[in-house]
Amino acid sequence: MKFTLSWLKEHLDTDASLDDVVDTLTRIGLEVEGVENPGDKLSAFRVAKVLSAERHPQADKLQILSVDAGDGALQVVCGAPNARAGLVGVFGAPGAYVPGLDMTLKVASIRGVESNGMMCSTRELELGEDHDGIIELPADAPVGTSYSDYAGLSDPVIDVSVTPNRQDCMGVRGIARDLAAAGLGTLVPLATAYRWPIAPIAPIAGEGAGPDVRTDDPDGCPAFYAQSVGGVTNGDSPEWMTRRLRAIGQKPISLLVDITNFVMFDLGRPLHVYDRAKLSGSLVARRAAAGEQVEALNGRTYTLTDAMTVIADDAGVHDIGGIMGGAQSGVSADTTDVLIECAYFDPDHIARTGQALTLTSDARSRFERGVDPAFLDDGLAIAMKLVLDHGGGTASAVTRSGTPPLAGRIVAYQPALAETLGGLKVPHDRQRAILESLGFDVGDDWQVTVPSWRRDVDGAADLVEEVIRIEGIDKVAAVPLPRSPGVAKPTATAEQKIERRVRRAAAARGADEAVTWSFLSEAEAQPFGGGAWTLANPISEDLKVMRPSLLPGLLSATARNVKRGQTSVRLFEIGRRYLADAERPTLGLVLAGDKRPRGWREGKAAPFDAYDAKAEAIALLAAVGAPVDNLQVMGEAGEAWHPGRSGTLRLGPKTVLAAFGIVHPSVAKAFDLDGPVAAVELYLDALPAKRDTGFARPAFTPPALQPVRRDFAFVVPQGLAADVLVRAVRGADKAAIVGARVFDVFTREGETSMGVEIVLQPGAKSFTDEELKAMADRVVAAAGKLGATLRG
Repeated sequence: MKFTLSWLKEHLDTDASLDDVVDTLTRIGLEVEGVENPGDKLSAFRVAKVLSAERHPQADKLQILSVDAGDGALQVVCGAPNARAGLVGVFGAPGAYVPGLDMTLKVASIRGVESNGMMCSTRELELGEDHDGIIELPADAPVGTSYSDYAGLSDPVIDVSVTPNRQDCMGVRGIARDLAAAGLGTLVPLATAYRWPIAPIAPIAGEGAGPDVRTDDPDGCPAFYAQSVGGVTNGDSPEWMTRRLRAIGQKPISLLVDITNFVMFDLGRPLHVYDRAKLSGSLVARRAAAGEQVEALNGRTYTLTDAMTVIADDAGVHDIGGIMGGAQSGVSADTTDVLIECAYFDPDHIARTGQALTLTSDARSRFERGVDPAFLDDGLAIAMKLVLDHGGGTASAVTRSGTPPLAGRIVAYQPALAETLGGLKVPHDRQRAILESLGFDVGDDWQVTVPSWRRDVDGAADLVEEVIRIEGIDKVAAVPLPRSPGVAKPTATAEQKIERRVRRAAAARGADEAVTWSFLSEAEAQPFGGGAWTLANPISEDLKVMRPSLLPGLLSATARNVKRGQTSVRLFEIGRRYLADAERPTLGLVLAGDKRPRGWREGKAAPFDAYDAKAEAIALLAAVGAPVDNLQVMGEAGEAWHPGRSGTLRLGPKTVLAAFGIVHPSVAKAFDLDGPVAAVELYLDALPAKRDTGFARPAFTPPALQPVRRDFAFVVPQGLAADVLVRAVRGADKAAIVGARVFDVFTREGETSMGVEIVLQPGAKSFTDEELKAMADRVVAAAGKLGATLRG
């Protein structure tokens, strides 16, 4: 909702500054989104007089002007046909920015003659569409003064964000009422603001009855008022009206249209005007027939349903009731006889119709909030008076069809609620004054009658809100909420804690979290075991089954990122897999593209491999407290994974904690991905539960003695997994051997050699040579059971 400061002061008698107005609006709940002064962009332009005008020697359509803008004569080349000696207009000197041309003026040579600025047209200053000549001002306009000040353009425009419940503030007068209640001035009586007593315009004797209108849809349009005027001249609107409309971003069109727009923004009362010559028979508010169509004023044709209210005559629909008029009955410059409609439309019907048609308008934004049902006569009278004053003509009688919902609402209120419910103690007399200044009628027994323009007030809590926001919500003391003694018990479940830790760990390791659909197509789900859950009524065939794995969604997201130029993609997601027996909490991780970019030291870019996926899986399992030292690498991960380049991490042969490796090339290709794609799935529900007592991990107790490291090189049988050899070596002496890992692998002449490093940790005393030899023998013996022998 936009309005200018001077416009506001037509309804609010105040000496408050712009800053005071803005601060007060925000304080009482009308958030100011912005303030701008349209005169600022024209501050460089001044009133100037043309002293002389001579023909340009090199161009018949150009003149050389001598222009005085208050600093002496300047030479200006001008092509306007109305440029002449004695004309007073608007001059822009070099350095001035011309908004309509999007250019900054400078001294230029035009056909060999120097020009120092320009005389401007209305369009060049974005003050209208006239470009036939330069602006002509009255002869007594003060030369040298700022044109913005002279034309009254230095009028700040305030943009207020009106919440859906404040329908009364969708007009300047409603905002003025709120400011007056806040103590910023006095609300000007409506008759004073419009400078005549507000009353229906009576017809001239002999003019006949009112227009033939009625409502046949009491639910959608409870009341339909109208009045005709004949012999009107639909010319230009008065300058004060066009200036206000243009300031808030509304393009002036014609007198009749501008008047309806002005009344809507000024008083929050939408109206519509019809060309009577384009109507056929009675004008009726009714339900549309299913499939009926109407071409609206925006040039688009809309197909209607039988739930929508329209305004129609005997020939067909002319108006989508309360939202937008039709193109066929709109007024034009030739219009002389008009009908002005002032109706009340049900807010719920307007909202549903606007949503169904995806059609928004200024009228809809007011009707769906709820306009004042008691303002039909006054709204119509004000519009008619403006038409007669500025367009002439004679008015008919007013036709009133239907009854607006005027049933009064009375709310039982207790002043003590301001403190108990709102947290602010306000004297009773002050509360009464606040409510009455907002238009409420407060009885001696605190039975409060709600004004007709406040549809949002329904109970005592709403009245508390009115009192508190006007008195000042900043006065409400900040009081901490009561808290039970002691430390509050944690509310997160064990599953939630695991998800938090693994999410933090994945992000800390450089992966970006993604959120993908829980639905897949059957083709996407097939490589991952197929979808056990199929939707009966899917959004589309591509979203038909619940995902059996998180990887399809992550692979799709990875492909989108790669197509947009990402050379290294690291995505993870925490969600649910939907299997036949249950939903399973899972973490999915995808690594694609370059693990390391190319460089002068590194050489070519390196892609991710299965070992990168394994490292991520182990690190994430460690972050959630899984016993990673006891994990076994077993088997291949499944048909969606690359054979020989994937595996599972298990606790024992049956408990699978994770799958990792390279995605099968055919699966990657199905998702439009080239090159190797590494991935991980962590099965969070398979993690071993934390013990009920004590700690899941022993306390950190650094050993007193240094560890001993020994290397062994074994020749192993073909196909022996490194993990199997390492676990066998560690089991040779579980008390002394605290670590074992493969540090070297090579194959020669059909034999595979694995170098294994073990870490021996002494306890109370250092190992003797005999003890070290005995442990080495046990290691060799354990490896020998797998067919491994020491390399000679």
